[in-house]
Amino acid sequence: MAYLFTSESVSEGHPDKVADQISDALIDHFLAFDPNSKVACETLVTTGLVVLAGEVNTSTYLDVQNIAREVIRKIGYTKAEYMFEANSCGIISSIHEQSPDINQGVERQTATDDFETKANAQGAGDQGMMFGYATRETDNYMPLALDLSHKILQEIAEIRRENKEITYLRPDTKSQVTIEYTDDNHPQRIDTIVISTQHDEFDEDEAMLAKIKSDMINIVIPRVKARLKPELQALFTDNITYHINPTGKFVIGGPHGDTGLTGRKIIVDTYGGKGAHGGGAFSGKDPSKVDRSAAYATRHIAKNLVAAGVCDEVLVQVSYAIGVAQPCGIFVNTYGTSKVNLKDGEIAKVVEKIFDMRPYAIEQRLKLRTPIYSETAAYGHMGREPKVVTKVFENAGQRAEVQVELFTWEKLDYVDKVKEAFGL
Repeated sequence: MAYLFTSESVSEGHPDKVADQISDALIDHFLAFDPNSKVACETLVTTGLVVLAGEVNTSTYLDVQNIAREVIRKIGYTKAEYMFEANSCGIISSIHEQSPDINQGVERQTATDDFETKANAQGAGDQGMMFGYATRETDNYMPLALDLSHKILQEIAEIRRENKEITYLRPDTKSQVTIEYTDDNHPQRIDTIVISTQHDEFDEDEAMLAKIKSDMINIVIPRVKARLKPELQALFTDNITYHINPTGKFVIGGPHGDTGLTGRKIIVDTYGGKGAHGGGAFSGKDPSKVDRSAAYATRHIAKNLVAAGVCDEVLVQVSYAIGVAQPCGIFVNTYGTSKVNLKDGEIAKVVEKIFDMRPYAIEQRLKLRTPIYSETAAYGHMGREPKVVTKVFENAGQRAEVQVELFTWEKLDYVDKVKEAFGL
């Protein structure tokens, strides 16, 4: 019997995502001026106020107020009527030095450049388990419902910045997509699309709601659909149920409507409820925190396994003890889609030989100790396009121009190694 599966996404203007973007902007600036920085920073945003808190071990100084304001400005909170505006909001910082009790297990001093020595010396920044997932149902190996939810919001954000076809949009938006699957787990149609978008004040509420619904269905959705391959376009039938701003008026939004916190959208950030999640947030953490780095590494493994033809769908788990370099274990679940004559436990043993999952090795393999994190903080950390860009950072009279590689964990650079290891 056919079944339904749903995923949601939130825009860059959602209060939780505002907080994530500020936290990751701080991470990028710390790493741009001191690549060895150890940082864990949280952000809270509410009406007219930003609160920064966290722990830092670094040799640089940042003008955190200016960095936060630049992020808020870029998102689009630039009008006093939003009750949260880049130039006027208050910013309180309570960032302090990292505990030496934590740092001692992560960064043991080694007077050598030898890779093995460093990899064995750098322990995990915390205990816990991290998951990576991949599936064949989209070209970027992501679950379709989440991928479409992200794409809808990215299109709305682009339209908002163009300010031509739709001129009343404000930054805070949410989407949700429900997909109907066949018994053998193939998407066969889109059942429901939900969009809630913040908007300017209108004179008449009923006319406002009718216009917003028409614009979302007749402008946004066709633009999203036009960017998809034909087989995905075919999922957009005339039988989709649309819920557009289902509660009605949505003028009050963003941090004025709801308080935002770093790390509250971990399912949006990953796989939309598919697979599993270890519970640790990403944004605001430097790569010594395995919540972040190992989650990227397991996604890298999962994507390369599926792309190499080992399976059609896979979940990969890794776990750590704080201060210990070697993982406690690696787990693989192919959901019965394996194409190789090995049990999932045997596949995990092969994975252990291909991918070095010590934290230092992950940092080096995926080039994580570079300022690459602002781009991850909205529209998902997974399923994005890897690319090389040059970024410029300015802070308190300092300037750093850095060439970085974004979303390295999305590269299919281990496919040949995986094929060789599995005899494919």
